[in-house]
Amino acid sequence: MKQKKGKTRAGPLARTNPGAGTGKRVRIAPSILSADFAHLAEEVRRVEEGGAALLHVDIMDGHFAPNLTIGPPVVEALRRVTSLPLDVHLMIEEPDRYIPVFVEAGAAMVSVHCEACPHLHRTLHLIRSLGTQAGAAVNPSTAVSLLEPVLDDTDFILLMSVNPGFGGQKFIPSTLDKAKALRKLLRARKRSIPIEMDGGLGEANVRDAVKAGVSIVVAGSSVFGAPDPAEAVRRLRAEAQRK
Repeated sequence: MKQKKGKTRAGPLARTNPGAGTGKRVRIAPSILSADFAHLAEEVRRVEEGGAALLHVDIMDGHFAPNLTIGPPVVEALRRVTSLPLDVHLMIEEPDRYIPVFVEAGAAMVSVHCEACPHLHRTLHLIRSLGTQAGAAVNPSTAVSLLEPVLDDTDFILLMSVNPGFGGQKFIPSTLDKAKALRKLLRARKRSIPIEMDGGLGEANVRDAVKAGVSIVVAGSSVFGAPDPAEAVRRLRAEAQRK
């Protein structure tokens, strides 16, 4: 398959960057699931102004997750209006069938759920073979120990801190313990990759997530539900990086 802009797609988390994932800088990834789709380009511009590092794009199929969201055409449209890396989160069944299409649309990062992938190792290598960052995602009730066999095959890990499906859900506090356990596993394996967390994060709990080891913070309603999304990103970044 022809690759478009393959060198730019990996963005700031490229595997060739030895400093990636050290956690020295927290990245804010606004989730467009909570954005106003009637004014999507404007919403993206606002979070760019606030210092967003990534755009998180939730893809749901109504089967794996109880919601139906967007497809590759929206990812392609986003790629045309922003230079931010697109962090595409596939909450779908049979993700291998659709990964190439989303990469072609412009995904810089693609995460798949271990619960949806019977051959997770093969799926992660498929993503990487397309020149894109590969992430393994887990639901709140899934133990991070299940990821241990593929830690060397991932470029980041995504911990869901709400159950997949809808924005605006309440944060599940036990996810913090999972982040700490994952950080311990990664250190034992001498792996320095980002831990991403998605769901219910805002100013009130982002610092706790960072202390637990999270370095990519996905925020939806706390950003796009604010009167000023740019300011919301700035405040979230400041709180996340507070000493």
